[in-house]
Amino acid sequence: MVRQFRVLIVDDEPRILKFLDLKLKASGYDVLTANNGPEAIAQVQAQEPDLLVLDVVMPGMDGFETLKQVRAVSSIPVIILSAREANTDKIKGLKLGADDYLAKPFNPDELVARIEAVRRRLAPAETRKIVDSMTLQHVTINLKNRLVMVKGKEIQLTRIEWLLLSELARNRGKLMLYGELLTRVWGPEYRDDVQILRTWISRLRHKTDPDPDNPTLIRTVPKTGYIIDESIA
Repeated sequence: MVRQFRVLIVDDEPRILKFLDLKLKASGYDVLTANNGPEAIAQVQAQEPDLLVLDVVMPGMDGFETLKQVRAVSSIPVIILSAREANTDKIKGLKLGADDYLAKPFNPDELVARIEAVRRRLAPAETRKIVDSMTLQHVTINLKNRLVMVKGKEIQLTRIEWLLLSELARNRGKLMLYGELLTRVWGPEYRDDVQILRTWISRLRHKTDPDPDNPTLIRTVPKTGYIIDESIA
């Protein structure tokens, strides 16, 4: 029997936990709940949920610190929730490794839609034709084994970083428009969210380019998109 997609909801407000528990179960999910950061980290390790919905504003260990500690032990997709100033929390959360952001108050149907979007992009690479490994400038990418070497040294990428790099590498020599990359990596609901794309491209460049302020691997075409040039070593 196939296990249901398991979502861990972390919020210090019991009424929100109860409401989202009922909503997500009604939508076909297996749901776990936690009301603080330490409990969330313990459940991530013990219960192995497939996705984490994490509130930012919690007493003691807040959502950002919880996210840092979760990222130390797991690459689980994370959607952060916050009632505070939207842009500040969004940028901070994405830089810490969150996959998505939703401002409170939110429509619960939108949360379900965003969870569905994460599910659709969890393993797209495995469903596509496997190609040989390639070396692009100083970076070697093995698409079959999901390995990336920079100047001969293996680096670790998050799932989103890998999806972005593999899309650009598969389409080397082709300009990938903002909306095209957003749709392929995050889903059609995100095709206009250029800010999230820029944030993740910046994170990826800090791992793949010796000088991320003057990147040579992933080239920006202003107001249009990104491209990895065709030349292969």
